[in-house]
Amino acid sequence: MKVIILAGGSGIRLFPMSRKKYPKQFLKIGDEKSLFQKTVERSLLAVNPEDLIIITNKDYQFHIKNQLSELLTNSTIQLPTHLTIPLFYNSTTQPINPQFNLILEPIGRNTAPAIALAAKFALEKLEVAEDEVLFISPSDHIISPAKKFAEYVKKAEKVAKEGNIVTFGVRPTKPETGYGYIEANTANSLLNDSTNQPFNQLYKVRQFHEKPDLETAKEYLAKGNYYWNSGMFAFTIKTIFEELKKHAPEIYEKVDNRTFEEVLENFESMPDISIDYAVMEKTDRAVVLPLDLTWSDVGSWDAFYEVGEKDENRNVKIGKVIDIDTKDSLILGNERVVSTVGIKDLVIVETDDVLLIAKKGEGQKVREVVRKLKEDKEFKHLTEFHTTVYRPWGHTGVTSQHLTFSLFILCLRTLLGLYLLALE
Repeated sequence: MKVIILAGGSGIRLFPMSRKKYPKQFLKIGDEKSLFQKTVERSLLAVNPEDLIIITNKDYQFHIKNQLSELLTNSTIQLPTHLTIPLFYNSTTQPINPQFNLILEPIGRNTAPAIALAAKFALEKLEVAEDEVLFISPSDHIISPAKKFAEYVKKAEKVAKEGNIVTFGVRPTKPETGYGYIEANTANSLLNDSTNQPFNQLYKVRQFHEKPDLETAKEYLAKGNYYWNSGMFAFTIKTIFEELKKHAPEIYEKVDNRTFEEVLENFESMPDISIDYAVMEKTDRAVVLPLDLTWSDVGSWDAFYEVGEKDENRNVKIGKVIDIDTKDSLILGNERVVSTVGIKDLVIVETDDVLLIAKKGEGQKVREVVRKLKEDKEFKHLTEFHTTVYRPWGHTGVTSQHLTFSLFILCLRTLLGLYLLALE
């Protein structure tokens, strides 16, 4: 089995922390590891490092390499000694050797073309057979416990080997309007097991449903046979190519009888379409494997609050926070002290250059803030860059600004570590 990690998204729903040039999968919010790094670690519980295929766009390649470098320097991951990556260094003096398969999209074309490209890479470059199972994983989800999830992935591999497209459905805990839903035929289990325990459940998919309104979400929750669509899938290369040929020929025709290099060269001509629209909503081969664990796509600040560690007043606080008579709120500070008095049900996110204050429950509207900023020439840059801008050779940052001067920091990544330069 090969694990395909989709790491090219430029999500904006966690603005102002997440921005186009530094999206949420690479963020470390109150944690030593990013969502991407946790995805890699979780994947390595199910496969070996050489079985990982990471696909991203060319703008994020240095984020990927730097965060893999950090992960491998500070973790106990054991890797084959014969694998090498040139120009891949840690913060000491030695090059890091492990090879992860990295595919760089020349332009973003959504998940269906990305998966087709990764499947072609596995066939041609890794020389796998068509019955090889691919597990598709986003790079920006929270899943725990990780070891239990790895067991689900291994079970999905067996089911996918039989020609099924396995979807991973999360049992809903509330009427959520931010997720799509999978309607399952729970009247007939596809596994011959009378216990109906979590690992022994597998159902035929009746239908995929778009994100519902609140009343519809309540109906889904009450019916009991609806699951949140996690965006994770498992299938063989043969199966996905057959379904692309049947339901998305505009993608299949650009992959069939072409080399990987030819597919990559013509990638821009691929349609911009998700795997859900291209295949999942049309196929009759989909089955759903219900997940009985903690999952979140962290698709909004409300979702971040739900999974965050809360204090005695049900506040999630990160950074320098002083709170008085504050309840049920998310408060993320940066360098400055954030003080709150007498508030409830608020989201407060402070960065060097943007302060977001929102009513909890309105997190999905953050994208509207980003849209308005993009339309304003004065503020458009705020949607793309932080005051610290990451580059392949290191990063730059503005440390202070005054009426007559600004102080910049230039950080260069070299073989011997990181060099800091202050420029006035």
